Amino acid sequence: MPSDRIAARTADVARIQADRSKLDGSAVDGMIEDSMSAQESATGLHLNGTLTRSLDVANPQDTAQREPGDGSGLAGQFAGVARALEAEPTVEATLQRIVEVARLIVPGCHHAGITLLRRGRPETPAATDDVSAAVDAVQYEAGEGPCLSAIVEADVFRTGDLAREARWPRFSRPAVECTGVRSVLAYRLFTEDDTFGALNLYSRERNAFDHDAVAVGSILTAHAALAFARARERAQISGLEQAVASNRAIGMAIGILMAMRRVGQEEAFDLLRTVSQRTNRRLREIADDVVHTGQLPESPDK
Repeated sequence: MPSDRIAARTADVARIQADRSKLDGSAVDGMIEDSMSAQESATGLHLNGTLTRSLDVANPQDTAQREPGDGSGLAGQFAGVARALEAEPTVEATLQRIVEVARLIVPGCHHAGITLLRRGRPETPAATDDVSAAVDAVQYEAGEGPCLSAIVEADVFRTGDLAREARWPRFSRPAVECTGVRSVLAYRLFTEDDTFGALNLYSRERNAFDHDAVAVGSILTAHAALAFARARERAQISGLEQAVASNRAIGMAIGILMAMRRVGQEEAFDLLRTVSQRTNRRLREIADDVVHTGQLPESPDK
C-alpha cells in the first residue's frame, strides 16, 4: 500500500480511536484533529527511512524539548515512519523500530515497549530499555494495568500520575516504586482483523502526555499495527516457502536413493533420517547433499 494511502488511512483510524477512547476514566472530548498543526513543531521528525539519532537509554532525550521540524507536515513525517518500518527485514526488527520511533516522536515519552499476546499470555518482545520492560513485567504479574486494559477494554488508556492511580491498585504503586515511572499512555495494537497487543509509552514526569501526545501516538500505533501485520505475513510466507523447498529436496533425495539402492520409499526416508541423526544435521541438509552428489554423506561412525 503506498505510504500516502497509509498515512490517510491511519489518520482516520487515529481520529476514531481518540474520539472513543477512555482517558483518565472518561471519553476524549471531541476530535483532536485541531492539534495536528502543533505536532509538526512538537515532533521534529526527519526519518526518511532511518532514525535521526541513537537512543541513549541512560540519558533519554525529553521529547518535549525537541527542536521544531522542517515544516513538511505531519503526513510527510509519518510517510517517513511508514518507510522506516517497512524497511525492517524481520518481525523482531520491526517491533524494535516501532518502540524506538515511539520514544523519538511522541512528546513526553521516555520509555516504550510492546506487549504481544502469545498463546493467550502477554509478553514484551521489544522495549527501548529495561525500564519499560520492568513496568510491563509488573503489569503481567499483577494481572492488571493500562496496557492490559487497552487490549481488552478500550483502544487507549492514559494516566497522569501512577502514584495516585486507583484503577489498577495492584499495579500502580509497585510500578512507581520499582521503576520511577509516573505517566503511562497505552494503545491497543490492532487491525480490522486482529488484536495483537499494546504499544506502551512511559514517562518519569507527571502528566507527561497531553492531547497532542495522544494524537501522535494514535497515528503511530495505527502505522505500527499495519507494519507488524505485514512483517508477520512476510515471515509466514517465507516459512511456507522454506517448508515447500525443504519438502521438495527431501522428495528428490528419496527418489534418488530409491533408484540408486533399489529400495522402497519408506526405507529411503529411513536412510535419510538415520544419517541426519548420526551427523546431527538437519534432514533438509542431508537431502541437499544427496541431490547434489547422488550419495548419502558418511556417518561419523563409519
